Amino acid sequence: MHDIVNGPIVSLRADAGACLLIGEGPQADALHADLISQGVICRRETNVEEVDVAGCGLVLAVDSDPQRNRQTLTRARDQGIALRYGPDCPELSTVDLPAVQPLGPARVAIVHDDELVRDDLQLRVRAGLPWRYGSLLDWYGQVRAESDDPVFLRQALSGPTAENLLAGRAIDPEAALADIRRQHADASGEVYLIGAGPGDPDLLTQRAVRLLRTADVVLYDRLVAPAILSLLPAQCQRINVGKQKDRHPVPQDEINVLLRDLAQQGRRVARLKGGDPFIFGRGGEELDRLLEWGIPFQVVPGITAASGCAAYAGIPLTHRDYAQSCIFVTGHRRQGGMDVDFPALVRPGQTVVCYMGLHTLGPLCAGMREHGMDPDMPAALVEQGTTERQRVVVGTISDLPERVAALDVHAPTLLIVGEVVRLRDRLAWFEGRADGDGFPGKDPTPS
Repeated sequence: MHDIVNGPIVSLRADAGACLLIGEGPQADALHADLISQGVICRRETNVEEVDVAGCGLVLAVDSDPQRNRQTLTRARDQGIALRYGPDCPELSTVDLPAVQPLGPARVAIVHDDELVRDDLQLRVRAGLPWRYGSLLDWYGQVRAESDDPVFLRQALSGPTAENLLAGRAIDPEAALADIRRQHADASGEVYLIGAGPGDPDLLTQRAVRLLRTADVVLYDRLVAPAILSLLPAQCQRINVGKQKDRHPVPQDEINVLLRDLAQQGRRVARLKGGDPFIFGRGGEELDRLLEWGIPFQVVPGITAASGCAAYAGIPLTHRDYAQSCIFVTGHRRQGGMDVDFPALVRPGQTVVCYMGLHTLGPLCAGMREHGMDPDMPAALVEQGTTERQRVVVGTISDLPERVAALDVHAPTLLIVGEVVRLRDRLAWFEGRADGDGFPGKDPTPS
């Protein structure tokens, strides 16, 4: 790889003759327009024979004719110009020109000697950053004029005002600065209630990833995948407050108090829950207590297990020919045991999705049969959905409990009941085929 141009974007800005682009054709037009849009002062010539390259710091030879590019770069080399660039003449080129992604007052330069890789990386950088990040940097410039305290500046980059800007909401700059001053003086913290999704880290929202990377401490549930925890910064304290059936090592009241105490210490606390925190996640209960204590919080929704696991299992929750509605239930309630409205589950044209039903699978299926559901109604249990350990056990509400009992199945699981389960034979994609072949490391799906 050649040397990297360490800033035609910056160091050549002041000299109109420092950056010279020579050539005709679409590539030359696009590059010239790109450099102008980035604020780079760039002189352009099309007549290779007559152009004078003397005094240039960087020559860009991007003509549609490779021979003309070679002629241009040879002339630049003969005149001792230190920087030159020619994609068609690698043996004459001495530098690589980075792809630049503008972000308001900031720019991200991406360097690779393959143009396709540069373009791909540029798209990934753009997709991985908040769309309005440039607006946040404009605001940060105002805050930096107010103080150079790192803690104060960090609050400006990742606090409530920053989130408002990234969400596209208008702010009052003076009022926002006053809020940051008050937070800085009070050393008050904040709680982020974040949905971790069903397991695959790629299903996290960008906002969830952004807030996790600013967290000082995270309280996470048992169902949060290890791969998601690996995204946390190294200095972030991790506290496991997960619950299992009939075993709650950290009772809910203690979790609430811990959230309060950590936030009152001025820490950014991420409360990380599997799936979505407002769907069987007790997120509303925790926020009620935080409101009582005056603790500020933000909520980041997650992909709930019903949509995530069903999609990865190849089972649509609704379908014009099979199901026109969908109902979510849980296999156990606060007092323990089951409290299920079975008559509501056996309506025709409906998909039933049951969370946390592994240990009550038998009674659930029996209850649906007893209340009039067809004993041959298709049903599927999705184990470790959306992860590489995903396994789908398919049967009916009559034989599924027996099929599952014969296997070593562990939570988290999701039960899906309805005619839509028949579509899995055609639509299963994550495991390669419905029988599990074609996906490395997968066990065949029981049938």
